[in-house]
Amino acid sequence: MAQTEKTLTEQVIAWSSMDTSPPLSEIEALRMASKLDSGEEALKQGLYRIIAFYRIMRVQKQDPISRQLLAESERTHPIVLEIDQFAQVNQYYQALMDTDLPAWSVRETDFDPAKLKKSQSLNSQLNEVMKAYPRRLTGASKLAAAYNRSYEELEDLLVLLEQTIETIENRKTGSPVTAMNATVLQILKSLEAVQEALPDVLSQASESRPLEALDQLIGLQDVKTYIHDYYHYLRYQQERKQFGFQMVDEPGLNMVITGNPGTGKTTIARLLAKLYHQLGLLESDHVVEVNRSHLVGSYLGQSEENTTNYVRQAIDGVLFIDEAYSLKREGQSGNDYGQAVIDTLVSSMTSSEYGGKFAVFLAGYPEETRQFLFANPGLRSRIPDQNYIELPDFETEELLQIAENTALANDFFFTEEALRLVEDKIEQARVDETFGNARSVRDIVLRIIFQKGADRKLTTESWIDHMTLSAHDVKDQDRNEKESEPLQQLDKLIGLPSIKEEVKKLSSFVQIQQARKQKGAPAVPIQLHAVFTGNPGTGKTTIAKIYAEILKERGLLKRGHLVVASRSDLVAGYVGQTASKTKTVIRDALGGVLFIDEAYSLFRGAQDFGKEAIDTLVDEMTKHNENLVVVLAGYQKEMKQFIDSNPGLASRFKKYFIFPDYNSEELVAIFKRAMENYAYTLSEDAEAFLRERLETESVSGNARFVTNLLDEAIQFQSLRLVEDEEQLEMDYLNKKDIENAWDMVRRSAL
Repeated sequence: MAQTEKTLTEQVIAWSSMDTSPPLSEIEALRMASKLDSGEEALKQGLYRIIAFYRIMRVQKQDPISRQLLAESERTHPIVLEIDQFAQVNQYYQALMDTDLPAWSVRETDFDPAKLKKSQSLNSQLNEVMKAYPRRLTGASKLAAAYNRSYEELEDLLVLLEQTIETIENRKTGSPVTAMNATVLQILKSLEAVQEALPDVLSQASESRPLEALDQLIGLQDVKTYIHDYYHYLRYQQERKQFGFQMVDEPGLNMVITGNPGTGKTTIARLLAKLYHQLGLLESDHVVEVNRSHLVGSYLGQSEENTTNYVRQAIDGVLFIDEAYSLKREGQSGNDYGQAVIDTLVSSMTSSEYGGKFAVFLAGYPEETRQFLFANPGLRSRIPDQNYIELPDFETEELLQIAENTALANDFFFTEEALRLVEDKIEQARVDETFGNARSVRDIVLRIIFQKGADRKLTTESWIDHMTLSAHDVKDQDRNEKESEPLQQLDKLIGLPSIKEEVKKLSSFVQIQQARKQKGAPAVPIQLHAVFTGNPGTGKTTIAKIYAEILKERGLLKRGHLVVASRSDLVAGYVGQTASKTKTVIRDALGGVLFIDEAYSLFRGAQDFGKEAIDTLVDEMTKHNENLVVVLAGYQKEMKQFIDSNPGLASRFKKYFIFPDYNSEELVAIFKRAMENYAYTLSEDAEAFLRERLETESVSGNARFVTNLLDEAIQFQSLRLVEDEEQLEMDYLNKKDIENAWDMVRRSAL
């Protein structure tokens, strides 16, 4: 290991030419620089050169930070001179591209005022640029030669421009129009040579090179392969047309691009528009981006007008309709004008006025888009099957690359420990289909940056401190403010010794299996779904909440929240709605525990809609696997009959927690703890009365009974204090308060 590190250190120090890639990426160099010890001056200078190099590549100019980094290095070092030269040439190139030069030309037939105005404007712009840059660069490199040649040609052009200005101002004839146009074209060729002479390692995804930009995107390998193939297919068709061949069944340029949020649908659409333009299939690469709100009007005729207006804007380019299925969905009322948009769009795509003059890209979620096109055959027929692109969700490693790139784009980088915590945050966010992929990751990174900046204890000593995102910055600041850990909450509960032992046993089992998995050892399958049986008020919901938090803490659940549901939350009144209703509840519970109380009420016979809820539940449990834990709760006898009657449930629920009734001592303890939470005290005779009644009389409701009893006792105490103003002990419950409350609660239970 030491030998490898030493070799890497030597490579960093020895890197001296931009013709070869640096031995480290920008992030690797930043991480190494953040760990430097004093006395490693040569390594520090080498790292600073690499960081400056990448920074100039990223921002396309020398800024104060890159200047500072290079200033701390040896000024005569070959790479410093090369970087300086590159930065200078690159800025020179960009400055010229920002002038009128790339599109400049004059015609012999132009009127003199027009020639004069164009010549004066370009002359002024070029003089400003040339004042800022040296006449010649030293060295024998291609870059210096291309720069020097273009500069000399610019000087020639300035002479011609001056001649033209003087000729027109003095009302002479014979402006050198042909020579000026020829010189401009020659300069543009020389500037192309300048760009090509820039080191390959610095080549950025150019606006004119959409395939290169595509290849630089993270992930999407299958999509990249398809678009490369599609590009070459379109080129092949263009070449055939030049020979005079024709295709009767030409596929057209319309596209369907589907994928979940944040998978890059808009980015791919813009790149395809550039490809079409580059191949000459479209006159422009502009993309008009719209959604339902742009197209659908609020009164008759407005939708057609809106759609036609956006089609006109998209002529020679692309009309990109995001979430196209929202235009017309099943169940929308007759007053919805989305269908008018679809009809107008199809008509425009086939009309003599607009047909073939623009491309339509439809984008959205995969399933919804498929259903939408199936319901609109006229639109579907305009888009061939091979023009469907489905973008996959990003893998974890790809999302981490996006996180690092997002941080770097904002001049931050993650330490290795911080990046591991970012991975945890990403996994916690990837709960269901609403996860926004790259968009969600960017949000996570920006929240971390905000958290760093908002930290009042933050101390920064150098430029690299300002760029570093540490583990402290990533950790949730409120994590230490949690009331207590779930196992501590479990221990604080009164009674339930067998339940506590079972939960702790399961928690330990999960912890060890997770540790084995991290070491690469085979892990025993973990059965997390459970059945909680017991009478009301025995703590089933409370234990379920703690159970969810334990599973989150052990890394098996991403959210660790509890969703409580009953039959009314899952079962609808007519066919088809129950599955949708059940899926909605399950989606809310993903990443946590779904607690279904009185689960046996779901099934009331073969014709009952509850059977659909059970079937949907079983399917969704299989689909979401460890991302969903289900707890079924109810009376012991009924729950056993319910589980045994359904093989799908029986195979998935093998863990049973049997909750016993509380004894009198436990009920008194529950009463007193609840009372103390509100800062009340109980007289000795009141406690004796309560204990005696709980020992001699049977009560239903367990903990629920005594909490109701406390509520009533506090109300009777309040009445007593108001009626007898001499009694001022507002925090004191006496025997009479408990007696009255007992009678009230017992009567209510009858």
